[in-house]
Amino acid sequence: METVLGLEPWLGYTIIACLLTYFVSAAGWVLARAGRSPVWVMLLLIPWLNVVAIWAFAYTRWPAMDGGHGPPGTSGS
Repeated sequence: METVLGLEPWLGYTIIACLLTYFVSAAGWVLARAGRSPVWVMLLLIPWLNVVAIWAFAYTRWPAMDGGHGPPGTSGS
């Protein structure tokens, strides 16, 4: 069975899972630093809803910028 890059299917799935885990955790960290709940990152996994979620994140007020406190461990620079 020929696959992308000539890899075995299980290896391709493992690489995709590792990349997806990295991007989801990085997005959760960014959301926490901005004062939002990292659970919002789950919206990025749903097609079309991810575009709306990114737009809402970009154009709504950020609690961290308003002097509010985000989740524990995210205060300060």
